[in-house]
Amino acid sequence: MSRLFPAVFRNPAIRASMIAIFTFGMAGAMTAPYRSIIGIRELGLSDGLYSFLAFASAAVNVVISILLGNLADRLGEYRSAMIGACLFGIVGYGMVYAFPTAAIFIISGLLPLPIFGALNSLLFANARAAMHGMSRSDMVTANSGVRATISLSWVLIPGITGLLLSGASSMLPAYLFAAIACLLCQGIILFALPKRAATEMTAVHHLTYLGALRQVISPRISAHVAGVALITSTLHLNDALLPLIATGAAHGALSDVGILVGIVALLEIVFIIVWSRIAREAGQMTALAAGTIIYAVFLCLLGFASQPWHLYALTLLAGIGAAAIISIPITYLQDLIADRPGLGSALISVNIFASAGIGALVFAAGTYVTGYSGTAVISAVTGLSGMALLGLLQRRNAVAPADAGVP
Repeated sequence: MSRLFPAVFRNPAIRASMIAIFTFGMAGAMTAPYRSIIGIRELGLSDGLYSFLAFASAAVNVVISILLGNLADRLGEYRSAMIGACLFGIVGYGMVYAFPTAAIFIISGLLPLPIFGALNSLLFANARAAMHGMSRSDMVTANSGVRATISLSWVLIPGITGLLLSGASSMLPAYLFAAIACLLCQGIILFALPKRAATEMTAVHHLTYLGALRQVISPRISAHVAGVALITSTLHLNDALLPLIATGAAHGALSDVGILVGIVALLEIVFIIVWSRIAREAGQMTALAAGTIIYAVFLCLLGFASQPWHLYALTLLAGIGAAAIISIPITYLQDLIADRPGLGSALISVNIFASAGIGALVFAAGTYVTGYSGTAVISAVTGLSGMALLGLLQRRNAVAPADAGVP
């Protein structure tokens, strides 16, 4: 039984973090598929303004994640910051539903919801703090389990939300559902998450907020984040390319896109756990390299897809590779600032922002030079270049200590 349910998940803090992050994922899964419809079609935002809002919201989320992570490290506990972030989620989603205007949508997207988005890294930081004293393999397993719950929310919730609102004249109730999900998340944090007194960490975390920002953008940290971002950018590129290739070169229908995404998300949940076991046996970098290569093969083959059945045949490769790319880098990023769980976990948000930016640049350049199918092949090369960069950094770090001992 322990092989199916590892002992690490019996830790109350980790188990509660998994439930809380599921409800956090629910809020995003309820609104993200319909956000552009609500903002542009229902509230009248222009395409350009909506795109700028999406970029600005992501940038604010990165800064807030770093600041809140550093604050939580200085306090020595994460519960207070999580409670505050969750309140902003309740307000941010609630105000859009209660006052559906373009101005409120913009205000919500620029402040309350980016602050709520920082809850993602705070929950991972709280789980990381609960892993103190655990082996690295147990840390990878725990992080994989927490990450799998987000994928589970994306498997279940978008379809349920669409079904509930299928006969509605507006998609705005999705924001009401999200506010309720935030309220559930708040309840879990308040009543299910074990209280942890401030620890001795407060004595060693005197980093100022500007100091925290400087540490994140330091060459040592930013080089590793760049490597991870190149790898994870392939996920963003696939999100953009799959619908276009499916309804274009592969001659499929929009309904195929929804089914394909659901199949891959379901496979991700299964293989996230599989990859955690592989990482325990073979090592984190070996597992990430294998997953990146598999996903690169998928992207290359996606570029040659010409029939709908080709896409369905590729879902297994997509699910296996994506599971590694969305789960293994979490522990890798946290380890970059291992003595500060909050700041280290904030790198997850930094990576999401950087990988989205890289994905946008590769998509723009790729589609300018070649078509969607060619861009899929370029995406594969991008991911492999990120893995090569991480390998180079690891080799340099391994050589440096050896050279230090040479007279």
